[in-house]
Amino acid sequence: MNEASKDPLSSILRSKREVTRLQILVEIAEHQPAVRQQEIADKLGVTPQAVSEYIRELVDEEMAAAQGRGRYSVTRTGIEWILNHAEALEAYARHIRRDIIQQVSTWTAIAAEDLVEGEQVGLYMQHGWLYASKKPRSAMGTVVMDARAGEDVGVTRLSGLIDHTEGVVHVCKVPRILRGGSRKVRKDRLLEVIDGVGVVAAVGLEGYVALQQAGRTPDMFFGAREGVIEAAFHGIDCAILVVDEEFTDFLKRLEGVGLSYVLHDLIAP
Repeated sequence: MNEASKDPLSSILRSKREVTRLQILVEIAEHQPAVRQQEIADKLGVTPQAVSEYIRELVDEEMAAAQGRGRYSVTRTGIEWILNHAEALEAYARHIRRDIIQQVSTWTAIAAEDLVEGEQVGLYMQHGWLYASKKPRSAMGTVVMDARAGEDVGVTRLSGLIDHTEGVVHVCKVPRILRGGSRKVRKDRLLEVIDGVGVVAAVGLEGYVALQQAGRTPDMFFGAREGVIEAAFHGIDCAILVVDEEFTDFLKRLEGVGLSYVLHDLIAP
């Protein structure tokens, strides 16, 4: 097996068969245990016989499990396979958006000073926001309209790379209520962790209450996982309190998107 074949992105882009396998496994995960092969066939534009053969292969490879006639479920191996390919595709899409499309699209920035249409500007990140100024930077572009300082402005014909450092995510483990909840969180350590970060978030009411008791209302609660990831990609250091049973899955998510993180155990003995 060569290196390209080990790469989930390479295999999924080079083989229609792998794409179909991924789609079918996702369909099984979405509709398990009652899987209607005819509906999958209609959705993917293949024959029911082909769907049946793909499912048989997935069962043989232990990525899916048969539970009786027309009843299937995705195994842990199958879930890991889906996640590996989904993360590879996500990284590829991010590369397209950030490194390719930026050459032909119009970006929106905040004018750091008064700017005039057609003026060459430098682009830079500050506190998670994209700014445009007259000072030369590693990334340059052309202003498409007049703008006063503080206004949004369109910038096109980008060249170079925006000087940018991704933020660090500080991940704090918090026990579920049956294991003590917010009562077992060391508030002194919590205050040390959140001091100086740009975004504070919580996953689970236990973490939300712990932050409230420490005198800090979280910036994010609903959708906190993806919100923290997006903020970190924009260069903001973040702290997120995660209940212990979801802790490992969130770390895998961070590793999948390539973000740096620091672990903090706030649980008092």
